Amino acid sequence: MHNAEALKQIVREKYSEIALQDKETNATSCCGFGTPGTYNIMSDRYDNLSGYNPDADLGLGCGLPTEFAQIQAGDTVLDLGSGAGNDCFVARAETGPSGKVIGVDFTQAMLRRARENAEKLGFQNVEFREGDIEDLPVSDNSVDVVVSNCVLNLVPNKAKTFAEIFRVLRPGGHFSISDVVLRGELPEALREASEMYAGCVSGAMQMDAYLGLIEEAGFEARLVQKQKPILIPDEILLEYLSKEDLEAFVDAKAGIFSITVYAEKPGGDPTEKAAIQAKRKLQLRELATEAGKTCCTPGSGCC
Repeated sequence: MHNAEALKQIVREKYSEIALQDKETNATSCCGFGTPGTYNIMSDRYDNLSGYNPDADLGLGCGLPTEFAQIQAGDTVLDLGSGAGNDCFVARAETGPSGKVIGVDFTQAMLRRARENAEKLGFQNVEFREGDIEDLPVSDNSVDVVVSNCVLNLVPNKAKTFAEIFRVLRPGGHFSISDVVLRGELPEALREASEMYAGCVSGAMQMDAYLGLIEEAGFEARLVQKQKPILIPDEILLEYLSKEDLEAFVDAKAGIFSITVYAEKPGGDPTEKAAIQAKRKLQLRELATEAGKTCCTPGSGCC
């Protein structure tokens, strides 16, 4: 596989290409592929969420982290890999004018697009900063909530990113992150493909290892809030695999999943923390009832 800087350049170039296109003409995305009609096969619909702005939705995500993030009025919210500002504007609807939303992205073209969107909306408390999420341009203990949508799988050093999230969160703060993970091994041809890296697949970790990084970073109350399989059409896989290799991949029952994960930084006011946890569990039950699916992993106690 490529080295870390080469991988970042692949993602930066792809993001720049997308930022300079109209949504309707996008043929590919960082969570999609070049085959017509499949650029947003991982994304979820945002248009039922308060604060949604179509101009900021480029279909780059694999979940709805802001829906699960338990953002409170007045919170300071940080979005990692903020793109055109989609999750930032949804978060702003939750935190209100008394809060603050910070988006961080390392692609100048995407930052320009996000800032233009914020200016059109007249938001004075939404800010977009240029930076690498392995080295966040954010002060220690300054953020209440971190969100991110299908971005950490694109980061070469995920352990450092979780350490950075831990650093910037206030004691008792939390994150809700949607990402792509694996169960079972990807064929070597997929792991080595630059397009599959930019498509959020070959850079994904095994699910257990990914969840383990969260605990190693010092977080507690880890919870898988949502999980769904990502089904990549055979015509895309056959661009990288022989028919025989594809059949072997299917027979091995390897899986690609989108998960939304919640975790907390230890500390904070116990009474306030208990109230937020109670509200979070209630919201998860409501979301699970609406979706007709379990809201978390078996035995985690939230359902």
